[in-house]
Amino acid sequence: MKDNDWKKRLGVMYSTDPNFQYNKENEEEQETLPAEKQLLRISLDKRNRGGKIVTLITGFAGTSEDLTTLGKLLKMKCGVGGSNKDGEIIIQGDLRQKVLEILRKEGYIKCRII
Repeated sequence: MKDNDWKKRLGVMYSTDPNFQYNKENEEEQETLPAEKQLLRISLDKRNRGGKIVTLITGFAGTSEDLTTLGKLLKMKCGVGGSNKDGEIIIQGDLRQKVLEILRKEGYIKCRII
C-alpha cells in the first residue's frame, strides 16, 4: 500500500469496490522538435517582477529536460541568472539581442524578437 498517496487522488470519489484501482493519468511529455523547427519568441517582460526587467523566451516545444538544458546554456553564455518555469525560459536583464544571437548559433533559425 506504498502507492496510497492522498495528494494523487484529489478529486476522486470514494469507492466501495475492494478491487478498485485509481486511474493515474501519466501525462506524456511532448517530444522535442529539432532546433531548426522550433519557433521561439524572445520578449522583454517586467510584469509582477518588482520592477526588474527580464528577457522571456517562449514557444519551446519539447521535454522539460531539454528546456532546462537550453536555459542553462543561455544563462551560462549570457553570464546572468534566470529560471525555467511553465515552458518559458527567464533570463535576468535586457539581453534580447544577445539571446537571439546565441540561439541562432545553436541552430534555432526561426526565433524572433517581439
